[in-house]
Amino acid sequence: MRLSAVIPVYNEADSLRELHRELTEVAAANGYPMEIIFVDDGSSDASWEVERELAESDPQVKAIRFRRNFGKAAALDAGFRVARGELIMTLDADLQDDPHEIPRFLEQIEKGFDVVSGYKQVRHDPWHKVLPSRIFNWMVSTLTGVRLHDHNCGMKCYRREIFEEVRLYGELHRFVPVLASARGWKIGEIVIQHRARQHGQSKYGFFRIFKGFLDLLTVKFITGFGQRPQHLLGGIGLAFFAFGGLGMTVLAIWWCLSRIPALGLTPLNIHETAMIFYVITALLLGTQFLMVGLLAELITAQNSRGQSPYSISETAGYLKPHDSSSDQSV
Repeated sequence: MRLSAVIPVYNEADSLRELHRELTEVAAANGYPMEIIFVDDGSSDASWEVERELAESDPQVKAIRFRRNFGKAAALDAGFRVARGELIMTLDADLQDDPHEIPRFLEQIEKGFDVVSGYKQVRHDPWHKVLPSRIFNWMVSTLTGVRLHDHNCGMKCYRREIFEEVRLYGELHRFVPVLASARGWKIGEIVIQHRARQHGQSKYGFFRIFKGFLDLLTVKFITGFGQRPQHLLGGIGLAFFAFGGLGMTVLAIWWCLSRIPALGLTPLNIHETAMIFYVITALLLGTQFLMVGLLAELITAQNSRGQSPYSISETAGYLKPHDSSSDQSV
């Protein structure tokens, strides 16, 4: 089975030759036909010169260069588009991911998993990278139900077919297991060795947790309500409407009862009551959420044409293709 190693590169010139040597060493030792795809994400050092040199000297190496930095998700997507392997391995270019772990990933794939994610149980990173990563992993596992110890780990193995159904953009590369799980693919995890950085410095810090949280909300919406946005937005709108309607009813009853002399109540002037402003705001928000939900449904309906909202694992027997010309109205 052919394997493609897709490696995003951003200012890692000092690591690339050693990484290439280790990858070819692993491929030779295990008899893997492996192509190596470097995607240069707008490096400002000599990374591209090294990648081009490796591509010229090794026919199994391919290199792609971006005009500027577009982000890791874009780099991975570019690599996936040119990969020819049935299995796709991703790893970082900084030598912290050990290529000698690759056979263990493939063993898990052979056991029936479709995505295998690495888990850096012992990390050799500074605290400002480890702490936000742990918080982020807890949030992702809690909100999505995909229980992985290390969603951020760059070392993962995928079946190629997954990327016919999962599209990468923005910073969604770290959520591929979540997106794949939502489509029914089987997700696994193994503990891997994490090596200390030998060259350069980390490209991530504490504040990436905020961007990660926003991306997490996006993924939660896509996986939970991507095909039915009105269920979420309309539900929120109905809740506001219920609050506003209940408030209006209470104010109306209160106004009527306060006008009955026998009850001895102080007459209610609705325009002087703060509650009327909350009620009107709730009704307006309810209307807005319902309208946005309807617009989201229209957009979803238009964009879903020709796209399957499901994922087929296998078939049995002869399935005759549907011929719309044979349909007859009754």
